[in-house]
Amino acid sequence: MGFDRSAFLSAYDALLDRWPVPVETLDLDTPWGTTRVNAAGPPDAPPLLLLHGGGATAASWWANAAELARTARVYAVDRIGEAGRSTAGDRTPPRTVDDLHRWLDTVLDALGAERVDLCGHSYGGWIALDHALRRPERVSRLALLDPTGCFTGYRPSYLLHAAPMLARPSERRARAFLAWETGGVPLDPDWTRLYGLAATFPATRPVTGPRPAPAALAALEAPCLLLPAADSRTHHPGTLAARAAALLPRARVRTLAGVSHHGLPYLRPAELNAELTAFLGPSSPDAPSPGASPSPSPAA
Repeated sequence: MGFDRSAFLSAYDALLDRWPVPVETLDLDTPWGTTRVNAAGPPDAPPLLLLHGGGATAASWWANAAELARTARVYAVDRIGEAGRSTAGDRTPPRTVDDLHRWLDTVLDALGAERVDLCGHSYGGWIALDHALRRPERVSRLALLDPTGCFTGYRPSYLLHAAPMLARPSERRARAFLAWETGGVPLDPDWTRLYGLAATFPATRPVTGPRPAPAALAALEAPCLLLPAADSRTHHPGTLAARAAALLPRARVRTLAGVSHHGLPYLRPAELNAELTAFLGPSSPDAPSPGASPSPSPAA
């Protein structure tokens, strides 16, 4: 089945309508095209950038946006070249790791955000961590939700189950893969519909790179919260937690019980939101000093 753009955009908007807070949609010009950002929260609050996992979109943070937007200006970003409402320009989407981080720099510049808190899920976690290592002056705090490509590899069984969806993408195969990884728990129909349609999006190959070197991780400046998913079938969550704790001695590692990799960030959100707000809120011991991070001024 080919990509049905109308159905995809309808499903995207239906999920975005589920955000329980007012959303401002921003279309930011970058050298690679137009980047869609869904913004919520007080415009003068400290900026928090959300990076979704592979196969998801910026609309997928509906279960977290309201809590995070109490004390932050939340920016959920659709990456150019992946499923979402960002659109590529005359240039190809980012093809190298350097391109990817230059694109993210231009997004932050367009938002007027010199420094931000970064929160990334899965592949978005790898991007967030790599950006914090490459641009330490731009990242205040870092939250990683069951990140991939950072501390451990994929389980062979995960790659085996993902292979049919990757080889011949279809909504049916994406839904079957999702049902397997989440252990057959009831899933939100709007989110599942969007995930299935996103699998058929004519996306470019995701930009990936090696795992960060141990020496680079040991020198990470930003305070870090790492939240493995206890039921993840993507990798071994115990291995992820142990390696992260060993490689990031100043990081806070808390395993989230009763949720799988693809169940984040919306299944059982209460514990996740509590961890994120405790870490990212203004009363957190890791909160930046007053005046250390200028507030952004959104630009459409």
